[in-house]
Amino acid sequence: MRNNSHAMEQFLASVEQRAFRMAQIATGNTEDALDIVQDAMLGLVRRYGKKPEVEWKPLFFRILQNRIKDWYRRDAIRKWRHHWLRRRGKSEEEDADDPMTTLADPASRSPADQLIVKDSVAALELALHKLPRRQQQTFLLRAWEGMSVKETAGAMGCSEGTVKTQYSRAIHTLRGMLEDWG
Repeated sequence: MRNNSHAMEQFLASVEQRAFRMAQIATGNTEDALDIVQDAMLGLVRRYGKKPEVEWKPLFFRILQNRIKDWYRRDAIRKWRHHWLRRRGKSEEEDADDPMTTLADPASRSPADQLIVKDSVAALELALHKLPRRQQQTFLLRAWEGMSVKETAGAMGCSEGTVKTQYSRAIHTLRGMLEDWG
């Protein structure tokens, strides 16, 4: 059990940052992204911790995708409620500034290189935000996670053909949006 626990810790540490970025890109909200990733990690440990290690990655990303879908459903209700309250002259509190934006870059790059990387990442993130959610998540699972078409289909709960189509569309759209960065 101890070895399995250690292996699980290593697996979660290996996917934590990428899963966070996927959730953050999907939601546009740091706090919600952290909650989604934490919930997905807990779900994996609780429900599938005793499964073989080779099954963890597709299971984890399936859980993550489901949590992101759940967030979109709740967000639609929040937006409807906010709109309804606004029509009656009430408003909800605004979120505080994102604390992640104030952290220093741990990489030691020259200021010019840092600016190029920052601008490139910002352009990519903006382009990713503009993609339809399914294209966005397909791209992140395939390109960032290196998941196969079959693994991605399993994680997203769709057919392999859908994954191929969504990924192709995402690549084509991103190339068009980022042609100046090529």
